[in-house]
Amino acid sequence: MRIPLAEVAGVLHASVVGEVGSGLVADGVSYDSRQVLPGNLFVAIVAQRDGHDFVLDAVQSGAAAVLVSRELLGCSVPQLVVSDTSVALTALGKWARGHVKSTVENRVIGITGSVGKTSTKDFIATVLRSQFAVGASEKSLNNDQGVPVTLLNAPDAVRALVVEMGMRGFGEIARLAELVEPHIGVITAVGESHSERVGGVDGVARAKAELVESLPASGFAVLNADDDRVVAMRSKTSAKAFTYGIAANADVRISDLVLNGEGCASFRITSQWGNGSCTLAVPGKHMASNAAAAVLVGALCGVSVADALRAVEHTEMSPMRMQVHALANGVLLDDSYNASPTSMAAALHTLASMTADHRVAVLGVMAEISDAEMQHKNIAQLAQDLGIEVIAFQTDLYGLASSNTYEEVHALLQKRSANTAILLKGSRVAGLDAVTQLLLGN
Repeated sequence: MRIPLAEVAGVLHASVVGEVGSGLVADGVSYDSRQVLPGNLFVAIVAQRDGHDFVLDAVQSGAAAVLVSRELLGCSVPQLVVSDTSVALTALGKWARGHVKSTVENRVIGITGSVGKTSTKDFIATVLRSQFAVGASEKSLNNDQGVPVTLLNAPDAVRALVVEMGMRGFGEIARLAELVEPHIGVITAVGESHSERVGGVDGVARAKAELVESLPASGFAVLNADDDRVVAMRSKTSAKAFTYGIAANADVRISDLVLNGEGCASFRITSQWGNGSCTLAVPGKHMASNAAAAVLVGALCGVSVADALRAVEHTEMSPMRMQVHALANGVLLDDSYNASPTSMAAALHTLASMTADHRVAVLGVMAEISDAEMQHKNIAQLAQDLGIEVIAFQTDLYGLASSNTYEEVHALLQKRSANTAILLKGSRVAGLDAVTQLLLGN
């Protein structure tokens, strides 16, 4: 999105250092100096690290201007100076949402859930791109910084927005929904992620329901028919509710679901909008549900079932979500972005379905879940039942001896015979992406 600097300086009541007249614009925003693109507005967020320390790096990478909370000497591009850059970024996101109001109309989709948010976002964005110019969350940018950035980085001709929303407590999704103003709200599942922060799984359901509570009466709630807590959210919204899943009464119903030797799902879709079949390119039985949600959202936005199914067959997932890499001695399934008991079980079942002589799972900690010791041991037992060898990484919660270094894990994996399928899975704090880099030789 092109951002007129003089206009947004006025919106933010910013003091301007440098010249922003003559139609000077920025092209999108970034708050990570490592990700700055030429023409970006760089926002110096003060969090665990102070973004002001990286302003000059951002300028060197091509930032057209910077949004800061203090004037910086030696900065060669215009500076918009505000009292709080985080507050200003939210205000910019609100400006962007109003800027595209007439073009996106009712095609603004908010997505939340304990598992499957990002994959569902990827499927929905691909389906809608078959008909529209789409702005969508990059990777998992789903918080108070990521959501405004999604709005601000939408294409100028955007006609649909797909926005992932995360939560770590009550009120967070409500706040994000106020900014995004979704017309369609998708709830993928309610599970254990962040349950310790909200008093258990029922608290997670209450927090996730804030999305459907925010929808207008003219909107649509898209609910997972196979999750009782999600289905119960019908009573919490004034929007019209539609469901998807394996359940016989789902509005978009999955049937004839099978996995091939690569762990990828083939299935049939039946709905009031049309029927059809497809085979996904991404492994995981659970991906069929995420794809069905995308078919339903597509139907509500005017995309035919046939076009939607073609789109989901060719959807590329965000990194570290059931991402497959070929190895000299087999295959690597990288699902290391995050983990909960639900997603861990799904990944293990996927690994078990893959054609291989040997299957091994490198499992890191599942963070911020209730009954952590029991949940980890249950996963270890499931792996054993499925015939999967487990390497526990930097945790003894699985009841197994822990491998404590990346090099140790790498050495253990290198000893495996040919045709080995390897799963990497854990919460972000486990840092298993470093194992991926070692295995790929990067």
